[in-house]
Amino acid sequence: MDFRVTGLPIEHFAHLLPLDDAALARAGVTHCIVDAPNAYPCRITLEDAAPGEEVLLLTYVHQPARTPYASAGPIFIRRTAVTTRVLVNEIPEQQRRRLLSVRAYDHRDGMVDAEVTEGTELETLIHRFLADPQVSYLHVHNARRGCYACRVDRE
Repeated sequence: MDFRVTGLPIEHFAHLLPLDDAALARAGVTHCIVDAPNAYPCRITLEDAAPGEEVLLLTYVHQPARTPYASAGPIFIRRTAVTTRVLVNEIPEQQRRRLLSVRAYDHRDGMVDAEVTEGTELETLIHRFLADPQVSYLHVHNARRGCYACRVDRE
């Protein structure tokens, strides 16, 4: 089964990227300089920011549905992000190197299944979840810190 992995829409964040630290702080956003490799995963580009890069840390409503599963949490975005990354039948390296929590939702945004897996096993889990006709889409989170990572849909 074909699947699509999608980063967050750049349009949701474009207004934040040029702001100075004072304006970011007023918006509840923290400006950070990356100090370690593979530690600041950008949710737009689905790549880890490199040491020395600027990222923004902010709260994002990744599950806005009016259900008990509505949810928001912290995410990083690269200040240099210009395009939302979309991959078909491919897992971003960013996900492969992490322990992940994968949540399967139905067409009413209700959670119907969930699993924790090593990122190297994500593709297998995607196929298993999407084989269930009740599942409409998946949300992938970092299991350790709980941050939203990406969305997966049938292609």
